[in-house]
Amino acid sequence: MGAVASPEVIGRYAVYGKLASGGMASVHFGRLLGGAGFSRTVAIKRLHPHLAEDPDFLSTMLDEARLAARIQHPNVVPTLDVVSSDGELLLVMEYVRGESLARLLKTEAARGARVALPIVGAIVIGTLHGLHAAHEATNDHGEPLGIVHRDVSPQNILVGADGVARVIDFGVAKAAGRLQETRDGVIKGKIAYMAPEQLTAREVTRRSDVYAMGAILWEALVGRRLFQADNDPTLMSLVLAGASEPPSWHAPGLPLGVDEIVMTALSRDPAQRFPTALDMAEALMRVLPPAFPTDVGRWCMATAQQSLARRGTLLADIESSSGIAAAAPSPASVRDASGIRVSAPSLDGAADEAPTIASQSSSLPAPTAGALPTSRRALVAAGVLGGLLVFAAAGVLVRAALTPDRPVASAAPTEERPAPAPPVAATAAAAALPTAEPAPAAPSPAPSTAPDIAAATSPAPPAPPAITPTSATAARPAAAPRPPATPAGCNPPYEFDSAGHKKWKRECL
Repeated sequence: MGAVASPEVIGRYAVYGKLASGGMASVHFGRLLGGAGFSRTVAIKRLHPHLAEDPDFLSTMLDEARLAARIQHPNVVPTLDVVSSDGELLLVMEYVRGESLARLLKTEAARGARVALPIVGAIVIGTLHGLHAAHEATNDHGEPLGIVHRDVSPQNILVGADGVARVIDFGVAKAAGRLQETRDGVIKGKIAYMAPEQLTAREVTRRSDVYAMGAILWEALVGRRLFQADNDPTLMSLVLAGASEPPSWHAPGLPLGVDEIVMTALSRDPAQRFPTALDMAEALMRVLPPAFPTDVGRWCMATAQQSLARRGTLLADIESSSGIAAAAPSPASVRDASGIRVSAPSLDGAADEAPTIASQSSSLPAPTAGALPTSRRALVAAGVLGGLLVFAAAGVLVRAALTPDRPVASAAPTEERPAPAPPVAATAAAAALPTAEPAPAAPSPAPSTAPDIAAATSPAPPAPPAITPTSATAARPAAAPRPPATPAGCNPPYEFDSAGHKKWKRECL
């Protein structure tokens, strides 16, 4: 691919070479230079240098942007932004991959072919819907703007590769409260598509745009312009005389009703035309069913294959060589799935330190193969033994709660019961613990009844004294001496009288 010239950066947009040029402005490829590496291809309308300092043309561009921003419809190319910088005014519009209807019709005429009727219907009906949306646009207070395009022509209808027809260029549109008013005696628009009242400086309404759509429909059906002349005065006289030949005179085989729709739209008297663009679209749908958007898109890409391929190559070069580097996110804004902040890699490729849950206690010695570090073994042993002690204490409390009342003054002798064996799981866990390293010579304090949880999760705890199952067993209290055998009849050593009171047996005291 060829090299792309360095763009001119205006504001936050990079402006590249021209796509098209008109009498007032040129259209360029552009790239939005957003934050965090975001970029977007746009179309930028830019006034010619000799007009950029003219207040009238500047106000015209501002009017176009203001009006187009009020029209929200799929059949109207949206205006995204307006940039005023260093004496320049840019209109930023959505870039649509496609071709103007004027070039598509010209290409078909050069081949000696006519556009398929369903495709004609789809393009004209879509354009009428876009114009109706413009005519119905309102201001911020819901009041009608009264927009009239006044320059509806094949040059201002863009057929996209997606099969959607879109209206563009509201530069000479008329609207209520418009900043730039038309000067007396100045005709704006293309004469071949102008309504007679527009040429004679009478009031223009939405029906003037309906007339222009009638001329476009006639041209698309026949394959040539409705009015043609060598000079503007002759052309104006033809328009003022009005259309007298229906399209079927030059394109036999049109469906019934098509001639009537075309000639109604081309009436010299505005009152005889369709009241709205929507009315014309609905009438045309009944006699000329439109093609599917996919069919229109295929026709557009096949007809404009060369220009679309050339533009696509240029766009690919621009996007691949735009030089917009993706901005790395700041470390403070990057978080992993668990919500813990991590650091982003540095620009030179060296990864910054990324703390994780496991490394938050990194001050402990690293484990070696086959054994835990001494401090960790001691902590684990203390935790297990503490848990066993808590379990035993809970058992004693439960047994005390279930034992019948006994006198506080003296304890009755009871027969010896064997001490309960420790649970198998606890015994196995204690046996599986590795033997701690020898403790210091100082006497070992008795283990606490509950493990110190805060110390176990502390980043850098002091090493507690080593505790082993053997030492824990030695610290257990010695068993009481075996009591004498219980006398006969003293189990239990009490009885209840007739009133239900408990009385101790004398022989058992």
